[in-house]
Amino acid sequence: MLVEDKILPIEINNLYKDLVEGSYQKLNEKEKEVIKDSLIIAYNAHDGQLRKSGEPYIYHPLGVAKIVGHNIGLDCDSIAAAILHDVVEDTKLTIKDINKGVGKNIGRIVDGLTKISILSKKKNHSVQAENYRRMLLTLHNDIRVILIKIADRLHNMRTIQYLSDIKKEKIASESLYIYAPLAHRVGLFNIKDELEDLSLESINPKIYKSIKDKFDKSQENQEKSGKSGKSGKTGKSGSFKKLIIKNLDSQKIKYSIKGRNKSIYSINNKMQKKNIPFNEVYDRFAIRIIYKSSKKDEKFIAWKIYSIISDHFTPNPARFKDWITYPKVNGYEALHLTVVGPENRWVEIQIRSERMDEIAEKGYAAHYNYKHGETKQKEDDIWLNKLQDVLIDDTQHAIDFVEDFKLNFYSDEIYVFTPKGDLKSIKSGSTALDFAFHVHTDIGIKTRGARVNGKLVPLSHILKSGDQVDIMTSENVKPTLNWLDFVVTSKAKSKIKSSLNIEKKRIAIEGKQVLKRKLKQYKIKLDDKISGYMMKFFKINASSDLFYDVGTGKIDNKQIKRFVSDYNSSFIGFIRRRIGSNNKKVDKINEIEHSIKFDKLIFGKDQELLKYSMANCCEPIPGDPVFGFVSVNDGIKVHKKDCPNSISLRSNYAYRIISAKWIDSQSHEFNTKISLTGIDDIGIISQIAATVSDSMNVNMNKLSFESNDGVFTGTISLEVKNKVILNKLLKSLKKIDGIDNVSRN
Repeated sequence: MLVEDKILPIEINNLYKDLVEGSYQKLNEKEKEVIKDSLIIAYNAHDGQLRKSGEPYIYHPLGVAKIVGHNIGLDCDSIAAAILHDVVEDTKLTIKDINKGVGKNIGRIVDGLTKISILSKKKNHSVQAENYRRMLLTLHNDIRVILIKIADRLHNMRTIQYLSDIKKEKIASESLYIYAPLAHRVGLFNIKDELEDLSLESINPKIYKSIKDKFDKSQENQEKSGKSGKSGKTGKSGSFKKLIIKNLDSQKIKYSIKGRNKSIYSINNKMQKKNIPFNEVYDRFAIRIIYKSSKKDEKFIAWKIYSIISDHFTPNPARFKDWITYPKVNGYEALHLTVVGPENRWVEIQIRSERMDEIAEKGYAAHYNYKHGETKQKEDDIWLNKLQDVLIDDTQHAIDFVEDFKLNFYSDEIYVFTPKGDLKSIKSGSTALDFAFHVHTDIGIKTRGARVNGKLVPLSHILKSGDQVDIMTSENVKPTLNWLDFVVTSKAKSKIKSSLNIEKKRIAIEGKQVLKRKLKQYKIKLDDKISGYMMKFFKINASSDLFYDVGTGKIDNKQIKRFVSDYNSSFIGFIRRRIGSNNKKVDKINEIEHSIKFDKLIFGKDQELLKYSMANCCEPIPGDPVFGFVSVNDGIKVHKKDCPNSISLRSNYAYRIISAKWIDSQSHEFNTKISLTGIDDIGIISQIAATVSDSMNVNMNKLSFESNDGVFTGTISLEVKNKVILNKLLKSLKKIDGIDNVSRN
């Protein structure tokens, strides 16, 4: 049996007694026994292991358990799991052993902690990012895993002095990057401050000591100013506090007043960001008023205290925060106001009930889920539901996952209203489209427009607190790629990408069938080999992208024919090289060449028909890859691309090289542009586009128009088979009412 021997050394037993007696939650005898059994298992399992400090390893899990039980205020199972959190990773014991020794509930938490610790060994992953990613994903199961992991990190930071400087900087940086912000978000504000201060002390001890010395000195001065002076009267700071006490007492409010000091890290952060000296950080100290109240009267009493304070001291409206009406997503509730205090300096005052203070000191999740043992509550799910939004795509790269999470989950929030008056909180900087996805994924996917405060706005419109947002939807709307350019929340990005991928797969399947039919016309069967040739030809990395481009028309009939031409040309060259001068097979080659009908050469970007002659040095034939060389006396000479003189000509006379390719003149289309001017009447552009579209054997590549005081000018880029078809189109365009002039560029 794992807990057969229940005898512990006196020192460890004393630590156990301190642990259970100082627990924030009252533990019964049975729960104390479970914790002791867990300690015996851990003590025996870690026997012989030492920490860097030289002390027995068991002191570490006991230290973590104390933070979990005393500072965070978690339950018996959490304390037991904290004691056992390293057992499976560092010893021979398994989760089955834990389940058997102290039960499956504790085993499940330990299993979650173990999975976080066993990191991916892949070289392309950031270890700390992967660690963080795994940790966040465990919130699907039990938030206690996260809270214990934060406690584990805090205890490691408290004993960091025994590590090397390099190791210190690594762990401290990771604590600032990951654990301090996470502690803040789950409501562990005191732990967050301690992690930040310990990290700063490890990374930059000189700055830490300098600020701490100044802070301690200013605190001494403040305390002196609050004591009685020679006249027997209290100092300015004391009179400030005394006035608050006098007025609160007169209203028979039950309360207590505490001081709150800003952390060294926060002071340094403010000095750096605002480029100010220590003496200009005026919110180094704050007064916290904690009042007794029933849940029903909490808001009334808070505003009553606010009214009393603002009657005697001038508040700064820019620094007022109402987190009682609109609690933070981590559950924090309070009124924060900043007033002009002694010596005309700003003093922050925090007003919160005992319940609010308990949440602020111990954390939201610990207060609701595990202190009262209640079933899931609506309030308790608020911040967890927000977290779920950024955990949708749990397959993405670890670093991307972390950055998405930090950007969205640690951001400021705004509050906006639905048309029915429901209040919604969303990330600051969110657009109307972000809000649509925030309300519901189906609404986001079908969004066709938005009204903000009754006015039609673009989907990219950035929302402000107090806006009323009405989302318009349509069954015919689908997300487009450009939507990703103006959404900022992870939920919106993830859902848009997911929708685009589904649509892309559907189009790719259709595109593959289209490509099969097209190639069949040229007596080419689509298989993996042909797909590979096409991907190489079009410079595409995946067959699914190839089929998608065919499905969307990005690879059209003309481009498919270019591939066929290139493929057949390469095929003929391959046969010629393989068979040598065998007459019968040469005839077969000629037959293939004839079927391709390469009878014309076109030159340059504009694909012009120019006079040319074949170079004698390489004697190119129709179908060969070629280029033109503008000679001094003989005009354009056509050479094969692999001509022996090719390198010399391209190196010495690059400015005289002109691109060239063979075409089938019966089916080849030529590029041209036409210009139009006319009166800018409603619908005239649509008539022009319709006329071009209705013309046989004409493809429109680009259409652009500009209007100036009722007159428009436009340009249309076209592909036409010949001049006869082009002239016919020009005549049709001239017949449109309002067209003044149509000409070929």
